[in-house]
Amino acid sequence: MSAGPSPDDSRSHGKWRRLGREPIAGLIAAVVAIPDGLAAAAMVGVNPVLGLYTGAISPAVGGALVSTQCLLISATSASAIAAAEALSAYPAGLRPQALAALVLLIGGFLVVLGLLRAGRLVRFVSHAVMTGFLLGVAAALVLDQLLQLLGYHPPPGNLVMQTVALFAHLDAIVPKAAAIGGLALAILLLLRPTRLDNWAPLIALLVPTVLIAWLGWSDVATVGRQGESGLPLPQIPHLGIVTAQLAGTALAIALVIAVQAAGVSQGAFNLDGSKPNVSRDMIAQGAANLVGSLFGAIPAGGSVGQTALNISLGARTRWAAIFSGLWMLIFVVLIPHLVAKVPMPVLAALMVVAGIGALNWREALSVWRVGGGARWAIVVTFAATLLTSIPNAVAVGVAMTVATFLLSSASDISLFALTRQSDGGVREDAPPARLPSHAITIVEVRGSLFFAGARTLGEKLPDPSQAIAPVAILRLRGYSPAGATFIEVLDRYADEIAQAGGVLYLSGVGPALADQLTRAGKLDLGGSVHIIGATPLLGASTQAAAAEALAWLTAHPAKT
Repeated sequence: MSAGPSPDDSRSHGKWRRLGREPIAGLIAAVVAIPDGLAAAAMVGVNPVLGLYTGAISPAVGGALVSTQCLLISATSASAIAAAEALSAYPAGLRPQALAALVLLIGGFLVVLGLLRAGRLVRFVSHAVMTGFLLGVAAALVLDQLLQLLGYHPPPGNLVMQTVALFAHLDAIVPKAAAIGGLALAILLLLRPTRLDNWAPLIALLVPTVLIAWLGWSDVATVGRQGESGLPLPQIPHLGIVTAQLAGTALAIALVIAVQAAGVSQGAFNLDGSKPNVSRDMIAQGAANLVGSLFGAIPAGGSVGQTALNISLGARTRWAAIFSGLWMLIFVVLIPHLVAKVPMPVLAALMVVAGIGALNWREALSVWRVGGGARWAIVVTFAATLLTSIPNAVAVGVAMTVATFLLSSASDISLFALTRQSDGGVREDAPPARLPSHAITIVEVRGSLFFAGARTLGEKLPDPSQAIAPVAILRLRGYSPAGATFIEVLDRYADEIAQAGGVLYLSGVGPALADQLTRAGKLDLGGSVHIIGATPLLGASTQAAAAEALAWLTAHPAKT
């Protein structure tokens, strides 16, 4: 009698069965990515086929290196818009060279950021700033591609003014281009609420393509007129074309790609239970761009939509992304002539719908309802993205994040006077404006004690100047080492209490903070300042400080 399958055999069978899904998931992801890649490259202002090169190289190279195994690296709208802005300064004949150099720089910056473990810095990016930036990118995408869909060639200027100019020159709209683009737009919107949603881009690509061939509308621009198709031989980008502006744009795009991918990885998971590493994902995206630059591909990063689709198709490992790239490579080699017949207005329609889908008004409204600095952050970043360049918008976002942090640190200080009740409970009240004479005042400190926060603490502490022999106890439990500003504030407050003939106790002080206060050498430790170390028992150090303070008051009776 044969024995049944062992647990190891069952686990192995389950593993191979899961891996069997990856080629199918990769195939569907590659087919769906064809219209997205073409549209993204068209938006950059280069041959749309370059978007397919991105779809072939980036998922395969990045998928082999990412820590977030279901993360799919492909062209993104934010990087495409920024690349289009940067390349607009170059003549059409030089744009492929400039694009290759740009993508090489983006890859280099991402690899360096990853090696420096800059992934941990992503947590400092304000959610309100990022929401305003992504909202502005989506709005810019819709406005820019709407003009392309209608065949309108606007005068130089920002997108808002170009859109206004459209309404003043409606006669400049190309009817056939608008009709084909409108048809693709209608297909995308009508199929969105149906089961064919994932296939809608491909259907919107095929139906107008067949229609213009049947109608013989040879005057509608197609992909084939933008340049050669088929995968080229690798070529090292020419860095002599790089300018300071192009390098700045590359850094800005690298930062945007890093932050977006970090957000995507937070919603993904790894089948083996390992945790995503943002810095390693930066290196993976950098490698994808470095290899892509050799083939003239457009910038790529962790894609929200493509990753969500990848997971929904049953992908659980990095092999789905790798297979997606391999399938796309097969498509590029075998069907370049079919891709060449795709109408350009259809690609614009695809990007318009992508932009509309990225307009997350619900999240923007949630941030707006928070009020305060969050409103300013989202409004300013949104306006900067829509009215200026992507690098400028990123710079504004960084400035807003820093400003928001500094303002919140300065204002996020709360003081509470603690009083023990007869039933053993502790009552919190607003601290007195002035320290009372010959009495113990216990004040708990909450909030940031760095820089402006420490200055704010100094302004809020009860004034000892008019008291006689006051005793103040500052409860500092939970604080790690603070900055020099905090120590200066403590030293000044201790001096004021000492001048009034009193004493200052610091309770709940952890070992690291106590060591820092001692090494600073500014406080009169053991004289006018006493440190009571924290204990595992909550409130014990403050009780000990109160007992010592009471003994000190007894030893220094009030003079009558």
